[in-house]
Amino acid sequence: MPMDTIARYFPDLTLRQRQQLEQLPDFYREWNARVNLISRQDLENLEVKHILHSLAIAKAFSFAAGARLLDLGTGGGFPGIPLAILLPHVQFTLIDGTGKKIAAVQALIQTLQLTNATALHVRAEEMKQRHAFDFVVSRAVAPLVQLLQWSQPLLRRKHQHAYPNGLIALKGGDLKPEIDALPGKAREYVEIFAVQDFFPEPAFEEKWVVYAQG
Repeated sequence: MPMDTIARYFPDLTLRQRQQLEQLPDFYREWNARVNLISRQDLENLEVKHILHSLAIAKAFSFAAGARLLDLGTGGGFPGIPLAILLPHVQFTLIDGTGKKIAAVQALIQTLQLTNATALHVRAEEMKQRHAFDFVVSRAVAPLVQLLQWSQPLLRRKHQHAYPNGLIALKGGDLKPEIDALPGKAREYVEIFAVQDFFPEPAFEEKWVVYAQG
């Protein structure tokens, strides 16, 4: 399946990256018959609603070579898999508490031969890799206050990016209640990017990339 919409926003994709992206629809169709990775109706909108949405993080932020990102609650591999395809210079660890979903993501990593991605069946609070990551990324997993609480022990203390190490979450709808629920100091270090500023698609109305310093 051609990834024409993605190619329009990312014209510098290599042939290998395009080939990897084009393998995703067939993979998710096959695995979704066994494991509920994404809703069946979303299979038809995989390119925009899941893959392109994940890549909004790469429009909002640049990551140094060798940066380490943790995809917390990756589910079916979002946003970690699309980001790992787009950013081969970045190391990704994808975690989820549901074993069947992680088994699918591990199979996908192998299928795509993604040498910069690892998937682990573990919950964030059980992670032994303390202070190991530059950023934690997440998509539709939990409220910001909970995501930040899980993320903080996992973030490196040394910063090497324009933004201090922290949480980058894909969120939708009214963010005010979630931001208001953050501790006072944390509220001061939140930045919000509208996904439609990067991808002016109807699907991204009221969709946000939210950064919170760890």
